[in-house]
Amino acid sequence: MKMTEENTAVKLNVTEDVGLLIKRKDEIEEQIKAYYDMLQTQAGVGMEAPLVDVEGFPRADVDLYKVRTARHNISCLQNDHKAIMVEIEEALHKLHATAKVKHEKDETKMEVTEPTVSLPAPFALVDAVTQGSPASQAGLRVGDEIIEFGSINTQNFRNLRDVASVVQHSEGKSLRVGVIRSGQEVHLNLTPKQWSGRGLLGCNLVPLHR
Repeated sequence: MKMTEENTAVKLNVTEDVGLLIKRKDEIEEQIKAYYDMLQTQAGVGMEAPLVDVEGFPRADVDLYKVRTARHNISCLQNDHKAIMVEIEEALHKLHATAKVKHEKDETKMEVTEPTVSLPAPFALVDAVTQGSPASQAGLRVGDEIIEFGSINTQNFRNLRDVASVVQHSEGKSLRVGVIRSGQEVHLNLTPKQWSGRGLLGCNLVPLHR
């Protein structure tokens, strides 16, 4: 949060600097124009016309002091104008650089994905499911990795006899079965029961050791 506020403050400061510099540039241009307009009133002498006549005497049709002062001020203002244009260019580069950094940070934030939730380690794999069996009806599929089978889970699993014991003692009762399927945790309700095939489940499990 602090970094975001600092970045915003920097951007605002740079934007304000550009605004002030452009305002100053406009003021200089107005002053230059005013002096050029004044020179036009002095017989249109401009910046280059001679201020002496053909005989080398000061011209009587112009105010020499005003013309010389205007020419001097125009030269100074033109130098100021060049300098401030350099400052404006540098400030704009800085503003664009700040905007680019912000855009890159925003893109980075968009690209960052949410951290993957750590799934429990499976202790058994379903390698066969008979069509029409209790396991099939519950939605169990070949390739499902078992992380929970009734009271058996990753922490207390020792061998498949533990699962067989739970099944024998849960005939006709719904068991909560947790599996990992395609990287996602899925929970099913499986009821061990007598059916036309062998056993109470109609599926085969093999232990996983990782």
